[in-house]
Amino acid sequence: MPRPQHSDRYKELCRILIDARKKTGLTQAVVAERLQKPQSFVAKYENGERRLDVIELLDVAAALGTRPETLIRQLQSRESHD
Repeated sequence: MPRPQHSDRYKELCRILIDARKKTGLTQAVVAERLQKPQSFVAKYENGERRLDVIELLDVAAALGTRPETLIRQLQSRESHD
């Protein structure tokens, strides 16, 4: 079994987070500033190099100006189309 951060589901979550950031016109640097983290933190979770825990996902959603359940629904919706 692949490591969770490399699973297809996790890769899809990364794509959703990238799409959400780009949709709002934010750069990785702006999101990182909102999270009070270095820009590399955002780059690593977007590239799947770093796994987000639930609390971090809540913080990322807030930094993106979206609700976490919206992100999760998108993930579930994309999975149901596979």
